[in-house]
Amino acid sequence: MHIHILGICGTFMGSLAVLAKELGHHVTGSDANVYPPMSTQLQAQGIELTQGYDPAQLDPAPDVVVIGNALSRGNPAVEYVLNKGLPYVSGPQWLADHVLQGRWVLAVAGTHGKTTTSSMLAWVLEHAGMAPGFLIGGVPQNFAVSARLGDTPFFVVEADEYDSAFFDKRSKFVHYRPRTAILNNLEFDHADIFPDLPAIERQFHHLVRTIPSEGLVIHPTTEPALQRVIEMGCWTPVQTTGEGGQWQARLLSDDGSRFDVLFEGSVQGTVEWDMTGQHNVANALATLAAARHVGVVPSLAIAGLNAFKSVKRRMEKVAEVHGITIYDDFAHHPTAIATTLDGLRKHIGDAPLIAVIEPRSNSMKLGAHRDGLPHSVVQADHVVWYAPANLGWDLAGTVASSPVPTKVCDSLEAIITEVKAKVTPGTHVVIMSNGGFGGLHGKLADALR
Repeated sequence: MHIHILGICGTFMGSLAVLAKELGHHVTGSDANVYPPMSTQLQAQGIELTQGYDPAQLDPAPDVVVIGNALSRGNPAVEYVLNKGLPYVSGPQWLADHVLQGRWVLAVAGTHGKTTTSSMLAWVLEHAGMAPGFLIGGVPQNFAVSARLGDTPFFVVEADEYDSAFFDKRSKFVHYRPRTAILNNLEFDHADIFPDLPAIERQFHHLVRTIPSEGLVIHPTTEPALQRVIEMGCWTPVQTTGEGGQWQARLLSDDGSRFDVLFEGSVQGTVEWDMTGQHNVANALATLAAARHVGVVPSLAIAGLNAFKSVKRRMEKVAEVHGITIYDDFAHHPTAIATTLDGLRKHIGDAPLIAVIEPRSNSMKLGAHRDGLPHSVVQADHVVWYAPANLGWDLAGTVASSPVPTKVCDSLEAIITEVKAKVTPGTHVVIMSNGGFGGLHGKLADALR
């Protein structure tokens, strides 16, 4: 079957392409921007990519067109599909019909930590010999690919609350029908499609409604929005993590790199790993609960966590130049920025810490999270904010109230000049963006050399 994917370079759609190819289909695709790392992963798989959305790419007609949620009415390829009556489907629907059908789906949902937690869970199952399939919105370093079919009934999926397609405004995760579901946390996000937090809570409850009574829902005790979701009606057993929950961590180091795991009060083992931050401790507890649900005993799952290598772009150390360490991180929401910087601060102690932040997500561009930004960076010693000309709101005015010394720059060159003036050997520089940030990481490393 010939499958053509519109919007193929997104992390979800690119992963879908890998699975379709593995199933034996002829896969082609196009995107407005064909660029690494997804383009390289796809080309390595022998998937033919086209830049742009010229309808000519759909002649001869493919058997089915999978339309990504970044495409909308008015796009020339979309209009051609509709006018010619070509068969089309959303990515999540295609995944549900052709990959997830009949499998034990373990879904990881939440505002933050989905990619890291689903990577942890896939790796813990792999380490236990369960050879799971997975689809993850990033590249787990233990696997070096973002998706695979797997050889067993188990399939781990990063379950996003973003909409499915221009013709299906339900959240992607409603299609997945998980048996094991992790609900990591829940805050207002995606201001481009959700008017408020209750609207997102309703989508999460749509997910909860699909989980069988023989399944399992896992969530932390500390998230009021998730508590409200469960109170709307839950027909599935629940296990809780964190303070007062069935799964708890007893920290052995402030930065979260060592902790004992307790289940119902009894110690199951000790996690000692390269990860830092309270958020990753929480991710680990949810992972252990989900793994136990499919038969992995906690001691074996903990051994898996101890060998976990994280995900590309999640506090990934990308360079060390003259004693200055540069990290790449995906954080793009005030809570994620705060927890990530807190974990790094506890890890590096009093060493100088500079954060460089690009407000790039759709919610950030709309200014939805701006009130939380000034205090999200309190663990840094100096913050450089990137305000491109098209941002649309006053970033400098917003962060002026930050208790941390702050500089707002409108170009990468200005950012590099500012960071160079501030760093000394021993400084840690973390670059935070959910995009490529114009290759700033490499340019900064070169400038420091």
